[in-house]
Amino acid sequence: MSVRKLKPITSAQRFRVVNGFDAITTDKPEKSLLAPKKRSGGRNSQGKMTMRQMGGGHKRKYRIIDFKRNKVGIPAEVKSIEYDPNRTAFIALLNYQDGEKRYIIAQNGLQVGQNVVSGTSGVAPEIGNAMPLSEIPLGTIISCIELRPGQGAVMARSAGAFAQLMARDGKFATVKLPSGETRMVLSTCMATVGVISNSDHQLTVSGKAGRTRWLGRRPRVRPVVMNPVDHPMGGGEGKSSGGHPRSRNGIPAKGYRTRSKTKASNKYIVERRKK
Repeated sequence: MSVRKLKPITSAQRFRVVNGFDAITTDKPEKSLLAPKKRSGGRNSQGKMTMRQMGGGHKRKYRIIDFKRNKVGIPAEVKSIEYDPNRTAFIALLNYQDGEKRYIIAQNGLQVGQNVVSGTSGVAPEIGNAMPLSEIPLGTIISCIELRPGQGAVMARSAGAFAQLMARDGKFATVKLPSGETRMVLSTCMATVGVISNSDHQLTVSGKAGRTRWLGRRPRVRPVVMNPVDHPMGGGEGKSSGGHPRSRNGIPAKGYRTRSKTKASNKYIVERRKK
């Protein structure tokens, strides 16, 4: 995992920092695991814009990822580590012994030729292996965690993300999440051992506005330069400060807690994330 700083032969490349892609082993995806990815441009079924700052960008194919890891007890060989345009992490192509191929989110240190397996018993807590939280040793660094049994991984899935298994009590395991929140999760939920790959993603610098357009993101207008009819922070003569930072709907943007105090899952949160 490394990054490269380019020579400033153009203005756009002066500050650009790109991913070294050292871990990538092939640039051709597995055709049987590709699916079409339709783009909406932020419009709904009536053609009206409901999400701003979306549109354009390079055409993509979706890679079908196995988040459930439900092929229990069948070893799989890592065939390749690949780039996925739909996420920040790299993905790994697995060849199972029964002939099936699947993509998974790759962990740091996952090598081509390595064997990984998912299951409940007899599975070693090694990088890339998936197992229930009840089988993972305490203190282990984990990722791709389920929130409900059989749901599939929903937490700690982006580049460089990881959580830590802190404790177990009864049918619940206590997990410290990437946000800093400590939360109880059912011990029957699956998780994968290791840190998510491409941890240097946060160090990259696009270098120019056009590169953001390639990702399908359109320009964002600052609220303070809008008119009062468009935003609570708009209006005023000259460079007005705009008042307290708030969203388009008037909800304060800094420090205001929007989580419901009566939410059912509050009882599973041991410690809130740091402010």
